[in-house]
Amino acid sequence: MTTTTETTARVDIYTRVTNRIVEALEAGHRPWLKPWNAEHAAGRIMWPLRHNGTPYSGINVICLWMEAETRGFVSPYWLTYKQAQELGGHVRKGEHGAPVVYANTFTKKEAGENGDEVEREIPFLKQYTVFAADQIEGLPGHYYELAHTPTETLERIAQADEFFKHTGADVRIGGNRAFYALEPDYIRLPPFETFRDAESHAATLAHELAHWTRHPSRLDRDLGRKKWGDEGYAMEELVAEMGSAFLCADLQLTPETREDHAAYIASWLKVLKDDKRAVFSAASYASKAVEFLHGLQPKLVE
Repeated sequence: MTTTTETTARVDIYTRVTNRIVEALEAGHRPWLKPWNAEHAAGRIMWPLRHNGTPYSGINVICLWMEAETRGFVSPYWLTYKQAQELGGHVRKGEHGAPVVYANTFTKKEAGENGDEVEREIPFLKQYTVFAADQIEGLPGHYYELAHTPTETLERIAQADEFFKHTGADVRIGGNRAFYALEPDYIRLPPFETFRDAESHAATLAHELAHWTRHPSRLDRDLGRKKWGDEGYAMEELVAEMGSAFLCADLQLTPETREDHAAYIASWLKVLKDDKRAVFSAASYASKAVEFLHGLQPKLVE
């Protein structure tokens, strides 16, 4: 049985995270891109990692990136108090952790249409606290090591191009704007020479590939978009924005933060203020899009 306290706690999670992102958008920047300027991991952004090296996913990526930026943390590792102890470390006195959430379900029995008792799965969020390795002393050395700043751009971009090629997406070059066309199922991208730099080009293609995953033959993602600028459109753009940020982290790309269009920020703000769960859903969809794109890559032969 769900208690009033449990319900209030869930609402507080949604509200707190959403309000923090709304504040960032109202200040004129996209919080999922803040870490590009944070000197995180010696200048390269990484996925936030659990104690065992497994990346966080969904909304926790955004939350921990924001936390690292705000508090100046450089290690990508985040551990619970108990995990730190089990590894021989200890959280420094006076340190405050960051909240992360865990999605789960519980089963509820209720009367069906015919009066029969049926079981229904109810989703809910659990919250727990983690600490950055920067806040913990005595951990094994690799928790404190910074990634080496890449010195060669061509190899990294070549790796990204190889990744994009294996998706099999129909990418057509030309014009002066980037977009994904759903019904003919192709991506339009301006010529490489028109981009500010190679990483901005790759980040733009990553954004359009996130859109590309919505096709009915792939993830069949329909967020209710009916026309340009409506709430469904804004939600899909939010998914692609986060998907691009997640994929850039995987491919070790660090595009410069481009200028935000006021119309985009205004539409995202409306969606987030109208639905406190929207950013959680968008982050989840973005994680699934990136996972799908990784699934198209050739498998390594051991």
